[in-house]
Amino acid sequence: MAGRMFGRAGRALAALWLAATLLLAAQPAAAAAAEGTIELRRGTVWTTVDGATHKAPVELSYHWDRQHGGRPGYATFELPFTLDAEPEVPWGIFVPRAGSVLEVWLNDALLQVYGDLASGNGPDYAKAPLYVPVPGHLLKPGENRLQVRIRADSARRGGLSRVTIGPATPVRTDLFESAYAWRFTGSVLLTAFSLIVGSIALALWLTQVDAAATGWRRRDSLYFWAALAEFCWAIRVADGVIAEPPLPWGAWGVLMATCYAGWATSAMMFCYHLAGWHRRPRMRWLRWPMAGVVPGTVVATALALHREEPYWLTGWLALEIGFVALFVGAFAVATIRRPNVGRLLVAAAALVTLGFGTRDWLVIRLSDAYGETTWVRYSSVFFGIALLLIVLRRFHAASVQARGSVAALAERVAQRERELASTFAALEQVARDQARTHERERILRDMHDGVGSHISSAIRQLQSGQASPEELLRTLCDSLDQLKLAIDSIHLPPGDVGALLAALRYRLEPRLAAAGIQFEWAVDEVPDVKRLDAQAMRQLQFLLFEAISNVLQHAQARTLRIEAEAPAGAVQLRVIDDGQGFDAQQVPRALAERAAAIGARLALESRPGRTVVQLGFA
Repeated sequence: MAGRMFGRAGRALAALWLAATLLLAAQPAAAAAAEGTIELRRGTVWTTVDGATHKAPVELSYHWDRQHGGRPGYATFELPFTLDAEPEVPWGIFVPRAGSVLEVWLNDALLQVYGDLASGNGPDYAKAPLYVPVPGHLLKPGENRLQVRIRADSARRGGLSRVTIGPATPVRTDLFESAYAWRFTGSVLLTAFSLIVGSIALALWLTQVDAAATGWRRRDSLYFWAALAEFCWAIRVADGVIAEPPLPWGAWGVLMATCYAGWATSAMMFCYHLAGWHRRPRMRWLRWPMAGVVPGTVVATALALHREEPYWLTGWLALEIGFVALFVGAFAVATIRRPNVGRLLVAAAALVTLGFGTRDWLVIRLSDAYGETTWVRYSSVFFGIALLLIVLRRFHAASVQARGSVAALAERVAQRERELASTFAALEQVARDQARTHERERILRDMHDGVGSHISSAIRQLQSGQASPEELLRTLCDSLDQLKLAIDSIHLPPGDVGALLAALRYRLEPRLAAAGIQFEWAVDEVPDVKRLDAQAMRQLQFLLFEAISNVLQHAQARTLRIEAEAPAGAVQLRVIDDGQGFDAQQVPRALAERAAAIGARLALESRPGRTVVQLGFA
């Protein structure tokens, strides 16, 4: 198993190294492909530093900070070249690097301006390659003079690289577009990649929580440091596409150096947790020098910019690279002792990145080469890929473990659900038995209160011997009607007032006709009253029956009318008769109690010839 692990890691390391070699070797290929162009290397330079101007021959490239110790100033480069004849096609000028700001002149004619030479520490046009089109009439047979005037600010990589002039097609297509893709478009893609990796790691850090732990330890710090490293690097690489920083140069320069240090520190902290050193008390001292990298970078950068002495930052970067080299070496040894695919990938990426970072420090900070760009910005993508693979592998392992826990929990939940289902079935049977018992009790209670009451009245009437047959018949008919309504109430849908009125009409219309009372039906389609449950529907049924029964027994009416409508959604019911009326101030107790029980508004209106019992539901 260890052999397979080392084999996979070896193949990954070889692929990583091959990709890095091809990536960087491809950069100069375009320059060699441009034919018919002239590379301007030699000329004359006039430099102005601290008010003193000097003239000297120059061979490009020209690294301002190396030549003048980081002091700001101005320079005018005059680069002669000779043409045999006036060009027949458009020409162009390719400047790989120049800055901080500059003007391009050809034969004393201004071609292009990048920034203001009179203003210091403003935009920085050395971050991206430049292409300047040349009007054909400015070129002439014989000697021509190209002038590049620059303003170089301290510690901003001012100077001028070798310049190429020639036909527009090879200069723009073969030279400028290739260099632009590597430096500008490449920076955009690297920034996007780092933001994606950082977002994935941050999302995992925020969502993957250990419920058994408390506080900060509830989250996996590995994800946090991966996210912080990628976000710092995204900001640092994005500087390559920002010619005009949103902050003053001093603050912006410190911020960019801090992001570089933050990326290095976060990457080391990622390795620190990946190696398991955070669980070993003997290794915890490493956190202090790692924590000192960022404030040390801030101080060194501020000193270099404020004192206009770049060697402060150069010296600090040397110390930082030395510490990182020791850390990476220790991590590589720990990885060899306890190897796994993730650690081997990260160790390989760290070694490649360390090598490229050391090369950048030697070439960018110490050598006179000016046109060179940093390699670490490209090699860092391998470290980002390694971080992403580690994060995703850990997430996969956590997901597998979580699925196992979820499966066990699901089994326990299923067992509990089966137990609950059995208990619920027993409770449901008890509830059904109780419901039947309650319904029987309700029917018996209704029969006792309604039918029983009327039968008792009929018995008393017979015993007294004073009741007429008609009165006795009405009492018995009321008893029978209530019995039928009690049976009908079993099937009434809750809230369906229309169905209740229809059942009431079906039961009582024959009796009204037998009593010689004309029946009028004026019931519109009304909505359900949601708050009327089965018990409330029975109360409403008996309330309406009570009102109609009073008309039958006492009103001596010739017409009875039932109305139902729902203006603005509020249901209103009315029982209207043309009988002799009664005192509306004396509300019948039965009507008032039942209306209050169902929350209906009861209104009475009575005079000879018109009596109205109205119920309203909001």
